[in-house]
Amino acid sequence: MNGENRLIIPNWPAPKNVKSFITTRQGGQSKGCYDSFNLSFNVKDDPEHVKTNRIILNSLLPQKPSWLKQIHGNRIVEADKINNGDLGDGMYTASKNQVCAIMIADCVPVMFCNSDGSKIGLVHAGWRGIVNGILENLVDSLKFSGKDTIVYLGPRIGPTAFEIGPDLFKLITSQRSFQPNEILDHKKGKRFADLYAMIENRLLIKGLDNIHKAELCTFNNPNLFFSHRRDGNTGRMAACIWLT
Repeated sequence: MNGENRLIIPNWPAPKNVKSFITTRQGGQSKGCYDSFNLSFNVKDDPEHVKTNRIILNSLLPQKPSWLKQIHGNRIVEADKINNGDLGDGMYTASKNQVCAIMIADCVPVMFCNSDGSKIGLVHAGWRGIVNGILENLVDSLKFSGKDTIVYLGPRIGPTAFEIGPDLFKLITSQRSFQPNEILDHKKGKRFADLYAMIENRLLIKGLDNIHKAELCTFNNPNLFFSHRRDGNTGRMAACIWLT
């Protein structure tokens, strides 16, 4: 972690020209439930505070990112062609200094790069996007191959906190990629899902196995992360990746 700016710096063997970080909730101007580095204008935070926070974020990047309107879907967009507000939950680029960025507050930021550092991708992966194929869509868009691809899974709601009901249990277990490690029983009559396992199992089917994980839970680290499941109305962090 970067202490001054409170950033999570991914620990993965990406080429040196692949730059990335994930913000935490620390280091900004927002107040109350948005304390303090909220980056979203869509959660009823004071817009002036969000503007200030985005200025701080932009100072850490080679250029301003273009933000998608995330809808928990499976649409992938070429980052160079995004207009602010386009619908989607993933993006990719081969252009230098083009920042791929997504908002998160429990869902998994999944970063991709190839071994020669010529292409990158980024996905906002909640359970809806995962079961609807957003990971596969990103891999197919970039034409990544297994031995050529490095993946990083950022902070997310962990398997001790992501309780699911019978409908979601049935949906997850009906997936072609399903493996038993995706569901855990912690309490009698309650089940919990492991988003990392769901993602890994799908990527393994695509031949991708060079996968690295933050192993940080947004829900169980309230001083460090926003969590929609924990707090309801709350702020959003950002995951950013770009090529130099």
